[in-house]
Amino acid sequence: MKNSFVAAASIGVLLTACGGGGAGGDGGTPALTDAQRAAAATITAQSSSNACGPIRPFYWEIGDRSAALATGSVNGASGTAVYTAATPMSIASASKWLYSSYVVQKQNAALSDSDIKFLTFRSGYTNFTSCLPGQTVDSCVNYLDNGVHSDATDGRFDYGGGHMQKHASVIGLGALDSASLAVELRSQLGSDVGLAYSQPQPAGGVVSTAADYARFLRKLLGADLKMATMLGSHAVCTNPLTCPAGQAVGTPVPSAESWHYSIGHWVEDDPVVGDGAFSSAGAFGFYPWIDASRSYYGVVARHDLSGSGAGFASVFCGRQIRKAWMTGVSQ
Repeated sequence: MKNSFVAAASIGVLLTACGGGGAGGDGGTPALTDAQRAAAATITAQSSSNACGPIRPFYWEIGDRSAALATGSVNGASGTAVYTAATPMSIASASKWLYSSYVVQKQNAALSDSDIKFLTFRSGYTNFTSCLPGQTVDSCVNYLDNGVHSDATDGRFDYGGGHMQKHASVIGLGALDSASLAVELRSQLGSDVGLAYSQPQPAGGVVSTAADYARFLRKLLGADLKMATMLGSHAVCTNPLTCPAGQAVGTPVPSAESWHYSIGHWVEDDPVVGDGAFSSAGAFGFYPWIDASRSYYGVVARHDLSGSGAGFASVFCGRQIRKAWMTGVSQ
């Protein structure tokens, strides 16, 4: 499916901020207000000298369980904003958090050992290449080597789309095409979460908007979805260079960092630079997150087909925006 992009109606950075906060509980230093947090986050997002400069243009948003608290469309070189909250785009691996949340909701948070193995990418289905738009879940499993099991990777973390593709088939979704797969996910995530599939690939086929994904994240923060109770659970080691021998085969995370992988989402807990956020970055630069305290969510939204590395370029920008919001200090 070719993505459509909606040009922003105005030029410059758009900011919305809600006031809040108040005096600290000890009567000393006043707590940060949302306006102060938003100002720091906006300066960070607009900066050309930090990790956000190289990824322009993009849209960003931070909010809590009730609403967006700060948003911005950061312009590209032309000066015209390209992305807004309503811009539809392929979100690639950000799809994984949606699918895993669907499974948790459908199964009332009672996951089997097999579910956990599939959703933490240790199932051994590690030969996945791609799906075609007109396929069903099952016909994609049977396409090329997508459904071929590898004994060598069984029980070891190996990031890829084959785990969720096979899992969807195993739990009875095999006959679904792109349209019916989207309907099925929305039956559990909520009809207010807009999403479509460009191909019937649970791990990477979703087309959505920042506004719709933010709505999903607010449901996690508000415990409206059962995934709220499973954030960070059953997390496994993912970096072959730092994990105990035999636990991990392949990860897209830069080798200098060591994260864990939970039920269809990352835990950014690198011992040096990690802040414990939960996230699910997509290869084209769509980066959704929830902070470690489960108080705030954020999205960096863009669609970059220029080459590899777009997803983690958005991560590096997004976590600076997150730090600015949490501390009130621009990065």
